[in-house]
Amino acid sequence: MEAIASVFPAQPLSRRFDTTHWSVVALAGGESAECVAALEQLCRTYWPPLYAFIWRQGYSPDDAQDLTQEFFARLLERNEFEALSPHKGKFRTFLLTALTHFLSNQRDRARAAKRGGGQQFLSLDEIRTEQLRHLEPADHVTPDKLFDARWAVAVLEQALAALREEMAGEGKSRHFEELKAFLTEDPEGGAYAGVAERLGTRSQSVAVMVHRLRRRYRELVRAEVANTVTGPMELEQEMRHLFAALAG
Repeated sequence: MEAIASVFPAQPLSRRFDTTHWSVVALAGGESAECVAALEQLCRTYWPPLYAFIWRQGYSPDDAQDLTQEFFARLLERNEFEALSPHKGKFRTFLLTALTHFLSNQRDRARAAKRGGGQQFLSLDEIRTEQLRHLEPADHVTPDKLFDARWAVAVLEQALAALREEMAGEGKSRHFEELKAFLTEDPEGGAYAGVAERLGTRSQSVAVMVHRLRRRYRELVRAEVANTVTGPMELEQEMRHLFAALAG
């Protein structure tokens, strides 16, 4: 994980902290359309750690999918935020607490009723079998640690997707595909030369492009984490937690 850490050096606190998805949810109390949209975006982004946590609790893949779906549905259809203040913590913490409570209630319920009541607030149809299979937990990993690890991976994947979209918007999709391998790994000898030849440029230019791409990736990772906290201090704490989760 040293290579990853080198890509994300410590950053100074920004002078302003824009309104984020989680601060919208926390401040709005779950009542506004803006809040519901913000919560839905967070849920769409962070279903993998929830699914992995449920699976690690001993549920089958199918049951884990059903329970993840129902958890999202209940979270979105109910006003869960009446007593929520912006000082009550991070979205990651809230989500895991809410899921643990939900699973506890599920164990006490009769299983006769169909899960989700026939409604789907978030479709899991796009999740392919192979995507779920790679979430299968190792026997020695606790549910909490697996949740944190999947959360960290989800953050990196969201940032990478945003970076890919930005590059595509600039007409540089080919550059992104050639350079993405260097975002978290140092190049082997001669690697830049091969990329330079394919892109019709010089190795020195490739090195500069990689440096800029890493910097932008670092910014997007921080922006993604910022969406799940309510202030700069929590952002720094979550970044440290991210690195710890990636390191295992």
